[in-house]
Amino acid sequence: MTALVVPDYDEAIAFFTGALGFTLEEDSDMGGGKRWVVVSGDGGGKLLLARAANDAQRAAVGSQTGGRVGWFLNTEDFAAAHARLIEHGVAFSDGPRHESYGTVGVFSDPWGNRWDLIQPSKAA
Repeated sequence: MTALVVPDYDEAIAFFTGALGFTLEEDSDMGGGKRWVVVSGDGGGKLLLARAANDAQRAAVGSQTGGRVGWFLNTEDFAAAHARLIEHGVAFSDGPRHESYGTVGVFSDPWGNRWDLIQPSKAA
């Protein structure tokens, strides 16, 4: 599981379960406004959605990997996944393009974190 710092729990849940089709695995109240929120993708990867709680964390929202792609979303049907994301208002900054490892497109989540949408090639 990897933590992703977000500005708001409910906004993040809506994006990950709506646009990305993740499953909300847990949303537990921990008191004091803190929640334990876990979403998972079809491939079993999990994200802990952690609400930014101080100025340093708020400054990191959207730039947790320094502008590089930090997360990878694999799909068996790039065209369908790409269309679903666009329908949900997700903007792609690159692709689709074909690489030796598969078809890839770069998109950003609502906070600016960069993701690769990848359909691996059959040989990869």
